[in-house]
Amino acid sequence: MDVKGKKILVVGAGKSGISVARFLMQKEAIVTLTDNRDRDKFNGELDDLLASGVRAELGSYPEVAPGVFDLVVVSPGVPPTVAPVVSARERGVPVTGELELAWRFARTPFIAITGTNGKTTTTALVGEIFRAAGYKALVGGNIGVPLVDVVEDYGPGDIIVAEVSSFQLETVEFFRPRVALITNITPDHLDRHGTMEAYTAAKAKIFTRQGDGDYTVLNYDDPKTRALAGITPGKVIFFSRRHILEEGVFVHKGNMLLRLGGSATEIMPIKDIAIPGGHNLENALAAAAAAAVLGVSPALLEQTLRTFPGVAHRLETVAEINGVKYVNDSKGTNPEASIKALEAFDRPIVLLAGGRNKGSDFTEFARLARQKTRVMVILGECAAEIEQAARQAGVTNILKAASFNEAVLMAHGAAKSGDVVLLSPACASWDMFKNYEERGELFRQIVYDLK
Repeated sequence: MDVKGKKILVVGAGKSGISVARFLMQKEAIVTLTDNRDRDKFNGELDDLLASGVRAELGSYPEVAPGVFDLVVVSPGVPPTVAPVVSARERGVPVTGELELAWRFARTPFIAITGTNGKTTTTALVGEIFRAAGYKALVGGNIGVPLVDVVEDYGPGDIIVAEVSSFQLETVEFFRPRVALITNITPDHLDRHGTMEAYTAAKAKIFTRQGDGDYTVLNYDDPKTRALAGITPGKVIFFSRRHILEEGVFVHKGNMLLRLGGSATEIMPIKDIAIPGGHNLENALAAAAAAAVLGVSPALLEQTLRTFPGVAHRLETVAEINGVKYVNDSKGTNPEASIKALEAFDRPIVLLAGGRNKGSDFTEFARLARQKTRVMVILGECAAEIEQAARQAGVTNILKAASFNEAVLMAHGAAKSGDVVLLSPACASWDMFKNYEERGELFRQIVYDLK
């Protein structure tokens, strides 16, 4: 992809957009960065970029037309309905995203991982498996570093393990991972995609360009994900914790087994997997399948699965204070993720929930909360919506907090020895925070201060 001398508009001046603008400047493109926020909202974050020669159109968007711009690169957090993206598509100006841009400049095979829940843990785990196998492995994308920042540091003998979101997949065109993995598909981001069909179609773009020699790893236990086996051009490999598979990675009599074109080989007892919970067993099965199809041995899979501790902000134990365990599950940004968090504990829970709803229904989440929680502390933009669902489900002990700090202190005050104080909001963080990481880090800090 030759961008030298091309006039390129980067829409969205967040983490991804800044990385893209910097990358394109290094490729000698003529770059304009635009955002609907005024420059004073960035607290100097753009100063170095603008000093390097990037032009800025901040506070409003420039006109997009052929001759004015040759390409538009849209950040994943920017919806496709914004004016510059709509204008570009109407007027024939190509539109792409950071994931596709990174792919065009990559020389390295990709393992791409998406899904509603579990993709961060699975991505990090796959990266650890390949590092243990002796690979130089990049873990990035929707987790950690934007791919364009580092993609050219990796060669044909390395591996790139990329977490990819439905937002990133909306703008791919030629993206073709060697392994495409979908953990599961449950309702999420319906405020952006509108329908489950549109959301599923965005996820399915992960494998659209696959062909001979490529693999699609799918969750056999999730009907929406299993159904995608009929449309992927890649070779399908399933994983399952509930069924014995003719081919794939599955559980039988308490053991994880691998079967690829022959007899089944035992990988390890599932009780020895380091990360806890049934959802993490699914993540471990998925990661093992993605690595095994590229030749990683069962012994190396076992080695990593026995030691991998999990990822930050996902069922992360922060501290134990006076017999109360404090757990950071800020990564629980939708009801399904928080349901899995609630299921992971067999002791009374003081639950902190609330934030920005992404078009989700809280009914099932509230029903489980009725069974698992002793106290609910609700906060954020959709607190009233969660409270309504909780009361309809029969939850009566509900506390309302005006701020995040107050919510954590309320939970601390309500907790008794033997309880778990669980931050698992079932919502996005964007009403109060930049991202779920910032929310989880503040929870950590408040708990440390309590300790």
